[in-house]
Amino acid sequence: MTRRLPGPVLLVVLLALAGCSGAPGPAPAAGRSAAGSAPTPAPSPTPPPSGPYVALGDSYTSGLQLEPAGGGPAGCGRSTVNYPSLVARSLKLDPAQFTDVSCSSATTADLTGAQRVTGGTNPPQLDALNERTRLVTVGIGGNDAQFMKVVAKCAEEGVLKAVTAASGDAPCKESYTAPDGSSRLSGVLDAVGVRLGSVLREVGRRAPQARVYVVGYPALLPADPAACGPVLGQAVAAGDLAFLAEQEQRLNAVLSAGAAAAHAVFVDTYAPSRGHDMCAGPEQRWVEPPLPAAGRAPLHPNAAGQQGMAAAVLAAVTGR
Repeated sequence: MTRRLPGPVLLVVLLALAGCSGAPGPAPAAGRSAAGSAPTPAPSPTPPPSGPYVALGDSYTSGLQLEPAGGGPAGCGRSTVNYPSLVARSLKLDPAQFTDVSCSSATTADLTGAQRVTGGTNPPQLDALNERTRLVTVGIGGNDAQFMKVVAKCAEEGVLKAVTAASGDAPCKESYTAPDGSSRLSGVLDAVGVRLGSVLREVGRRAPQARVYVVGYPALLPADPAACGPVLGQAVAAGDLAFLAEQEQRLNAVLSAGAAAAHAVFVDTYAPSRGHDMCAGPEQRWVEPPLPAAGRAPLHPNAAGQQGMAAAVLAAVTGR
């Protein structure tokens, strides 16, 4: 039986989290040139990289609270079943060919600077790169975009709406809308794109032989906000649930554009995770709700989510 989450409880959980973390024409038929005059040999598939592989990122990469724990400071929440570890094992990389330096709460600044967390300091993540590196995954940007802060704000607005019986279906969206109708979050997202571009240039400088993949964020919310009723109750207005889903998709679009500009590959984890959001059933969800299963981190990928993200990364890396 699904528990209905009281608004104040949701707010407390989310506020606690706020501080962490023209279309192309048809392709020519295979084996034939665009003009159709002569067959052309099919291109040879690019072999998957054999390592060394370095994984960079935040808590969605580290696998926060998933056992068994991996190396690094405890506050990084690094798991041996996060998607980088699963990718490394699927590629049959020797342990010496895989380095995971992802860390919970990381921003783009923590890729070039040390990050203090519970249990010690995580060195600048980019320091793990060198000229021998052949594969890099980068899962970053959510904390730069203050996404959890926006989620907390929407929970707060939802509670206020419920208490005051205020009108309006999307009070949180309204609070982020400027008088001219523009979004107050546009500048924040633009900044994420600029910072990502800087990071990817530095990745290219330090690991010039590496293939680089920017990993997007999986769907937190369903396309139909009404599906969240049994899980979230009325704690967040329906219109604001749609607003949050829109903001996450905008963030992924910024990451995708940044990857393209840097000649990196964007890995879409949002599309394959549709129907596996935090409001899906316990057996279907890839992301935990505000009241998660025991031992799981709220609003973060569970083991199934990490497996789904790993499958998306592997499909991009191997071309299968």
